[in-house]
Amino acid sequence: MAVRAARALRAARTTPAPVTRTLIVLCCAVFVIGPAGGLNPAYGTGDALLAAQQTYFRRWGVIPADLFTGSARAALTPATALFVHGSWVHLLGNMLFLHVFGAMTEERMGRTRFTLFYAGCGYLALVGYAVAHAGSDQSLVGASGAISAVLGAFLYLFPRARVTSVLPFLFFLPLRLPAWVVLPFWAALQWLAAGRAAQGPGVAYLAHVVGFGLGFLFAWARFGGHGRRGRGSGGAAVGAGRTTRVKASPAPAPEGENQP
Repeated sequence: MAVRAARALRAARTTPAPVTRTLIVLCCAVFVIGPAGGLNPAYGTGDALLAAQQTYFRRWGVIPADLFTGSARAALTPATALFVHGSWVHLLGNMLFLHVFGAMTEERMGRTRFTLFYAGCGYLALVGYAVAHAGSDQSLVGASGAISAVLGAFLYLFPRARVTSVLPFLFFLPLRLPAWVVLPFWAALQWLAAGRAAQGPGVAYLAHVVGFGLGFLFAWARFGGHGRRGRGSGGAAVGAGRTTRVKASPAPAPEGENQP
């Protein structure tokens, strides 16, 4: 399953989503200013740039082997890592999903609750990965643990919202499927990938699984049976007196968490 970026961007909500947009701006700004983007001349080029990137990731990312040593600085890294990305693809993939799914979830939860939900679930998703890989000294960065939580909450709140998906095994034909089909399928892919993931650089799929589960459970606990929205004609999710169509599909891993 892959993302049709142009269609997803055209389908983004027009109603204000200040928290979602602020998170996107912050992540992009941190990436451009830091060494990972390769645009800041202060970090040099070539080997100097690579060394600066590694130092940067180890400073602001989560290192599982250090997280439970009692260090206050290490305890903060699951929060700082949410704003650090390892590459342009990593950043843009995460921001696309946040842009598409975050607005509706933020509107349903409210700004303050969504902010706390995003930060808390993102933090715990990275901690969950660190618990399972406590001996690893690989740095872990990226927002997709938090974004996976947004997907989990979206599934509970808008289960019948139509998500336009592109399936490679069906010759990349776009299909409009309900969220209750697409998102559990995506979560299952993450679970299977997490079981096959080896130590070393790559994608921390377990952080996605933990984040998705936390997001779904939070929405279930907070909103109960009255939190869901019905679906109007034409496959649109209905809320607050208007209809909204979602035209994006989650990639096999919404780009990250990345282990530089």
